[in-house]
Amino acid sequence: MDAKDWLLLRILEEDSTQEVREVADLTDLSEAEVEDRVRALEAGGIIRGYSATVDWEKAGEGVAAATVNLKVHPERDAGYDRIAERISRFPQVCSLRLISGEYDFELRVTGRNIQEITRFVSEQIAPMEQIRETATILVMKTYKENGRILYDRKEGERLPFAF
Repeated sequence: MDAKDWLLLRILEEDSTQEVREVADLTDLSEAEVEDRVRALEAGGIIRGYSATVDWEKAGEGVAAATVNLKVHPERDAGYDRIAERISRFPQVCSLRLISGEYDFELRVTGRNIQEITRFVSEQIAPMEQIRETATILVMKTYKENGRILYDRKEGERLPFAF
């Protein structure tokens, strides 16, 4: 990977829907070079996929979300990996991170409503043998997701500023 690959990754991470021509202009590469590099990054598993950031509230389909912190007993010889692989298979789990501090894992989970999330945590996650403790924090409103602002500012509106 060189500096052009890093730049290409940053550009695609910000907006993967840009035309190849636009990306070529931003990177000072030809369109063919951009396409070749993107294919190589995909084949190498560096680009893992493409997705849209959806404002489900605006779409008229409210989605409940929560952060679930877990304390776990790591498995002998597998550490945290095996339990992480098991948890990551649930479709309700949007992200799963091994973290430092009081807890071991941080999950971002979604459901149609709070009851569905509660049921998922209490019936699927908490009963797992390796889980010692769970802490669920409900998301009340999302203002920014995956680097994208999800609220609309009125034209010319200024944010307050203080020293």
